[in-house]
Amino acid sequence: MTALLLLQLLAILVAARACGWVLRHFGQPPVIGEMTAGLLLGPIVFGAWAPELHAALFPVASLPPLSALATLGLVLFMFIVGAELRAIEGTRAQVRAAGAVGVLGISLPLLLGLAISPWLHPRFAPEGVGFWPFALFIAAAMSVTAFPVLARILKDRDLAQTRAGRLALSAAVIDDGFVWIFLAVVLTLTGAGSEHGIALIGSGALALVAFVFLALKPLYAWLLRRERDADGAPSRGMLMAILLGLIGCAAFAEFIGLHAVFGAFVFGVCLPRDDRLVAHLARAFEPVSMLLLMPIVFALAGLNTTPDAFVGAGLGAFALILAVAIAGKVLGGAAGARLSGYGWRESLSVGSLINARGLMELIVLKIGLDAGLIGPALFTMLFGMAIVTTLMTSPLLSLWTRRERAEAAAVRGRAH
Repeated sequence: MTALLLLQLLAILVAARACGWVLRHFGQPPVIGEMTAGLLLGPIVFGAWAPELHAALFPVASLPPLSALATLGLVLFMFIVGAELRAIEGTRAQVRAAGAVGVLGISLPLLLGLAISPWLHPRFAPEGVGFWPFALFIAAAMSVTAFPVLARILKDRDLAQTRAGRLALSAAVIDDGFVWIFLAVVLTLTGAGSEHGIALIGSGALALVAFVFLALKPLYAWLLRRERDADGAPSRGMLMAILLGLIGCAAFAEFIGLHAVFGAFVFGVCLPRDDRLVAHLARAFEPVSMLLLMPIVFALAGLNTTPDAFVGAGLGAFALILAVAIAGKVLGGAAGARLSGYGWRESLSVGSLINARGLMELIVLKIGLDAGLIGPALFTMLFGMAIVTTLMTSPLLSLWTRRERAEAAAVRGRAH
């Protein structure tokens, strides 16, 4: 079993690296290549091309160890995301603009997700899943913005300090916060029919948040003042204390019926807003999380897909999901920016940026699949939507910025 696990890891990492290398030449961040590799390793491509080899490399009995590694990767990743989140900064007008983009960039896709749910539920909801838990989860899935991928795209294209880039990043903070709260509420409501129940999940979530912010936040601020090396970086003892808090919060969230990533995210948010601490945590955890463990998450997601998703009514459902997802985010984000006084090109750039869903969408989808809110067919469609909407971001940005540069050049030419 150990030899098979190592062989699986080798195949996953080679595929992730190869796809990331290929898509990087098309202006895409490496994470899109890794997500695509996960899809290729699943039954839709690899399983269809070499079914016997696929079954030998990824037998069902061998997947639990991979699943455990994937959960660890998600916990580390969401912890870093929480630790890197910052309060929205800027002038009062910039904060209002971020609020407008965030609210419209969430509410429009959420409403559109609810609107298509009556058609999706009877066709794709797992047996026994009620309409409202299903519909609310679809609404949450439509509202996701990939904050980490968005930041990477802006950095790669040298747009992080532009007005549109700063506005999109600030709005993504609002989106991320809302979606995780909303998803926690959905899972709490879903607990009515589970072994945990609404009372345990709801009271446990409130207790977790209260304990983290009332007890752990001041504790870790005090520890950070004491536990620093000579150069100001957190000591090994501080890192061990952070690991203990992270694993404890993740385990408690899993115990009460929420996913472990909720505990990891909340714990990351509570840590002191110290740039040296965040930079040190990123150096310590991101290589293991992003280079080794996250490709396993993508591969497991690919193994949960099904080629039947795009047969018959599935193809029309995928087209509908894709259209609603794109329209909700692009139009909602652009409308929020336009109402805040931004030009059309900047507004459309903002809408295109918050349309990127990337890894955050995949985490949400995995939570929904694990909770039984969606089945393999709908998971496959939403996985495809996450890849397409993220792939669109760089080409759309090029379109808006190319036109803007051409207009600026024409103005300069007329001036001369």
